Amino acid sequence: MSRVKSAAIAGLACTTLVLGVAAPATAVRAGFSWTAASMAPTSAEVQRAVNELAKRSGVVGVIAEAYYDGKRVARATAGSRLLDGKGGMIPSGSRYRAWSQTKFMTAAVLLQLVDEGKLGVDDKLSDVLPIVAEKDLVERADEITVRQLIQHTSGIPDYPGQIQPFDTTYKSPLDLVKISRKLPRKQEPGEKPAYSNTNYVLLGLIVEKLTGRTLGQEFGRRLFTPLKMTRTYLPTKPTQGIKGPHGHGYHPDEQGELRDADGVNATDPWAAGGVVSTAHDLSAFYRAFQRGKLLPQDLQKILMPRPGGQAADPARCADPFMGAGPGSLSVTSASPDGHLQLAVSATLSTDQPSLGQAIAETSRAVLCPTQ
Repeated sequence: MSRVKSAAIAGLACTTLVLGVAAPATAVRAGFSWTAASMAPTSAEVQRAVNELAKRSGVVGVIAEAYYDGKRVARATAGSRLLDGKGGMIPSGSRYRAWSQTKFMTAAVLLQLVDEGKLGVDDKLSDVLPIVAEKDLVERADEITVRQLIQHTSGIPDYPGQIQPFDTTYKSPLDLVKISRKLPRKQEPGEKPAYSNTNYVLLGLIVEKLTGRTLGQEFGRRLFTPLKMTRTYLPTKPTQGIKGPHGHGYHPDEQGELRDADGVNATDPWAAGGVVSTAHDLSAFYRAFQRGKLLPQDLQKILMPRPGGQAADPARCADPFMGAGPGSLSVTSASPDGHLQLAVSATLSTDQPSLGQAIAETSRAVLCPTQ
């Protein structure tokens, strides 16, 4: 019997997708660990799962690839590249927007700087990025710490709802912070996590200030080049689309007209969600992270409570990392020991707040053998 259960999709609770928040853990046998490539899913299993996801209302296309120790062991595609079944199938290795999976990369680079002694996780924002205090861009910047930015406990308001996705006017990272400053705070620094992309824009600015290089350059020298993420990049122009053949998602503009999401402002998410990548490259990133190749264990744990606030369960066999934006969402599920990854991207024609959860549950059904 296939390890993919139809119940992984049917019967899912309708929940709002919170970017970067892990899905609830599924019970697995004690001491579970991936120890053999034979435990990896087959292309047939991944294809069945992708077919079911593609049947959901509002889904245009779905692609997925599974990797075991860096070798692709399965791939699948369903739906179509364009709306209404047009454009043929999406190649499984196509680029797509990683959205909030970018946050893990930003945090990894920032924490590498901590490891190098350039700053501390409990340093105050006003000390490591004085401009935000000098220009009053962040309220209570002298109380907020780097750790709070990483773990979304700063209380800094979230800015994206204030920007129209098809407005391709360039906004600098500081412009995004200024937009956030006009919004009311909803909690005190250090309280329970409250998701805010502004936290990660500020972390990106800290990286640039401390290194004297752009965030894209730091991604390249610290992550993309050493991990051979050769098809991954951070867009630098608002109109910069996804390179090469890829799936097209759709999103309504200000007038409610459905438009190709390739036209969204590619730079607004920046350090919080701007990276364009592939299943291969995202799998390489999480493989390195989970195996401790990017950060020492004490700093790695700072991300576990991950962006969004929920801690990872060491007993689970698949850990999902999510991202969503206009017209698409992506989920990479990874075994905690770093051996196995399953990366999925779905393009959409309508908002699908529960689809990220569905993909996470489906990925877990594919990756986790029955007890």
